Amino acid sequence: MKILFLGDVVGKSGRKKLFSLIDTIVSKLKIDFTIVNAENSAHGFGINPDIAQKFFMYNIDVLTTGDHIWDQMTIKPYLQEEPRIIRPLNYKKYNDGNGYKIYTSKNGKKILVVNLLGTLFMREDIENPFLTMNNLLNNYKLGQNVDAIFVDFHAEATSEKMSLAHFLDGRVTAVIGTHTHIPTSDNHILPNGTAFQADAGMCGDFNSSIGMQTDVSISRFLGEGEHTHLCPAEGEATLCGVIIETDDKTGLAKNIEPLRIGGILPQTHKL
Repeated sequence: MKILFLGDVVGKSGRKKLFSLIDTIVSKLKIDFTIVNAENSAHGFGINPDIAQKFFMYNIDVLTTGDHIWDQMTIKPYLQEEPRIIRPLNYKKYNDGNGYKIYTSKNGKKILVVNLLGTLFMREDIENPFLTMNNLLNNYKLGQNVDAIFVDFHAEATSEKMSLAHFLDGRVTAVIGTHTHIPTSDNHILPNGTAFQADAGMCGDFNSSIGMQTDVSISRFLGEGEHTHLCPAEGEATLCGVIIETDDKTGLAKNIEPLRIGGILPQTHKL
């Protein structure tokens, strides 16, 4: 099975590029299951039902999120009725919707998708992601009751992301980081068969400050505009993510490769 994961979609630029290319990517690269982190898709802050529905008009099977999931208040009731979008599992006080769910791929495989938040440098009230995931895996086993387990770990610190990946090595198909918006070049398979990359990067305009207009970001660092609202950059976006190929017998990863298409970053694929 081939799983496509695309990192944080930032604003209109990210959505536009994704919508224009996703069907071609899925078809030409023979993707069986597509996951997209969409927590910055509503003008950079959260996601709303209308935008979520637009994602589902294309070849996208599930949307993951992160610490901005609650920014748009209309998303709370939507999470209860739409199973194709999940929020981080380890929130302490927010229980709207689901933090994980089992889906069926185009080739009939069962894939468990899990969304987690990191603890380092986060202001959220969250449970320990290591213990949360450990408890979940008491009920789900690769190659037994699920064919693949994909973890979107939305976290700041690369050390926390790497540690969780090693903690889960051999028990899940992939641990892929999101949140920092910069694609790391450390895609590899861990000793026991779990695919890892510290951050998938964003689907957004890289002529920016992690997807936001640079003038406001610079003024904030100069101490001149700390109350000025950030706005997404609107230039051409680069789609950033990873493609993971799984072993159909074990559910572990056979290969992981980065994907970067469009915009100003070096390209990995020609469509």
